[in-house]
Amino acid sequence: MPHDLPEHSWVDTEDGLSVLCQSLADAPYLILDTEFLRERTYRPELCLIQVKYQEVLACIDAIAIKDLTPFYNLLHDRGIEKVFHAASQDLEIFYLESKKVPGPLFDTQVAAPLLGHPEQIGYANLVQERLHIELSKSQTRADWTRRPLSESQVAYALDDVIHLEKLYLTMKDELDEAGRLSWLDEDFNAAEDPEKYLQPAKLRWRKVRNIQRYKGSTLSIIQTLATWRELKAREINQPRNWLMKDDVLCTLAQQKPESVKDLAHIRGLDRKTKDRFGGELLEQIATAKSQPPEPLPAFVKKTKLTPQRAATVQLLNAWVHQRAGDLSIAATTLTPQKTLEKMVCGDGRSALEGWRDRLIGDDLEALLDGTASVQATQNGIKLVTH
Repeated sequence: MPHDLPEHSWVDTEDGLSVLCQSLADAPYLILDTEFLRERTYRPELCLIQVKYQEVLACIDAIAIKDLTPFYNLLHDRGIEKVFHAASQDLEIFYLESKKVPGPLFDTQVAAPLLGHPEQIGYANLVQERLHIELSKSQTRADWTRRPLSESQVAYALDDVIHLEKLYLTMKDELDEAGRLSWLDEDFNAAEDPEKYLQPAKLRWRKVRNIQRYKGSTLSIIQTLATWRELKAREINQPRNWLMKDDVLCTLAQQKPESVKDLAHIRGLDRKTKDRFGGELLEQIATAKSQPPEPLPAFVKKTKLTPQRAATVQLLNAWVHQRAGDLSIAATTLTPQKTLEKMVCGDGRSALEGWRDRLIGDDLEALLDGTASVQATQNGIKLVTH
């Protein structure tokens, strides 16, 4: 049985939403989470929005309320910080619904590694590590479209913002005290870029696996069908793979069917798709056959690490581990192995981004150009400049 529900508001009318948003208009921050489904639709289906600020705790029924404008006005108020854990999917939904990314942001998952926690740490694990509270995982796969929600579902949803507020307040204070709060500015600003959430239909073909293998009319058909599939999936609001999987799309492009009878021999092509859209598919294929394909993206071959380069990567990695230990940050957070490999294989310091460059860029650059070396000591290794 779920624990007793904390006092909260269930908001399922436009009038109720207006009252809630007015009560939060002067809040310096909002703690936010969403529950949604995306298995059956092209677009994620927003079902519930959880909001917290101090004594205000509410669930907004996004299914019952058709006009969420007062809530989106809050999201887009630059005077209010929006707090999430692992914000990307929430931000995608809000962008698709309101055509604007909320901001400014604070993401506890992004901030956690700067306080010694693992990268990409899940919410339940972060709550366990910092607050010593074990959260229920019983509703992870719940159907959030059902009404009324069970008490267990509501309790699960509220936990996602109740504990997030505690995490945010303590983590922000610790980061500020350590002088690390500003390190996150670039990450949070980047999360506000609408380009992260745009899905241009005409570029969907670039995500087809092994696209570099195809050329000529086959490539042109793949590009045309991938665009058609994306637009059609949006139109009927179904997952693109329900219409046609990538391997079927590529088979169509290779076999180039010219009739409904030919379509019957395409393995994996769903009967519903064939019966409903067979004519459109044939038209798209016939048109694409005579068109030149879009150029493929430049293929960047991964540079193989020679034994000498591998040794250099190990040297840099040793210093990364030393600095990470000094800073109480995971070494993979400070500078991932792949970043070090890029540095060694020609990218140099440009492979580093944001606060990582400011924190360790000078050291790694000096090691690469030979103006510094590392020396073993009883307390680990130290950097020696020449």
